[in-house]
Amino acid sequence: MANLKQERTFVLIKPDGVKKGLIGEVIKRFEQRDLKIVALEMFEPSRDMIDNHYPKYDAWIERVGGKTLSTYAKYGVDPIEALGTDDAHKIGTMVRGWLLDFMTSAPLVRMVVEGAHAVDVVRKIAGPTLPYAAEVGTIRGDFSIDSPAIANSEKRAVANILHASETPQEAEHEIKHWFGANAGFSYKRFGIDE
Repeated sequence: MANLKQERTFVLIKPDGVKKGLIGEVIKRFEQRDLKIVALEMFEPSRDMIDNHYPKYDAWIERVGGKTLSTYAKYGVDPIEALGTDDAHKIGTMVRGWLLDFMTSAPLVRMVVEGAHAVDVVRKIAGPTLPYAAEVGTIRGDFSIDSPAIANSEKRAVANILHASETPQEAEHEIKHWFGANAGFSYKRFGIDE
């Protein structure tokens, strides 16, 4: 069994988080919950780097397109009028393109966060993916109000401050993708690990 006190997860502060000056706030919130930042870097991503971060398989793309169609149905928007199609795969491909555009629009901050149940705790601190639905007190709930309905109407990705791995397996894959095999430092936090 893995040491849950040393679980690692991957976090990517997105362009809106960087442009809003939230890098320190995001790190502070993780450290306040006794999590450690064991790797950290600001960088300017290439489109290829971002393209390889997000899934490309048909089921994922169709799921994204399906979510967009559901949002349009909820708000009474005709997808053919808005996007020229009601095909989930074509819409998912469009949304993925908007995401790539957004993620390459400014520098990003990548980090590896370590601690007890890091994957779940980081996601709890971040709040739900959709900022308008995030509780006050979470990063997304405190610093964004964006939604798919607004983003889709503006033909752009949802601005939701950060990405955080959903599972330990996804974290392992993303850490390796963004940092390589030997990502992160090992150290003891004063008063926590000692």
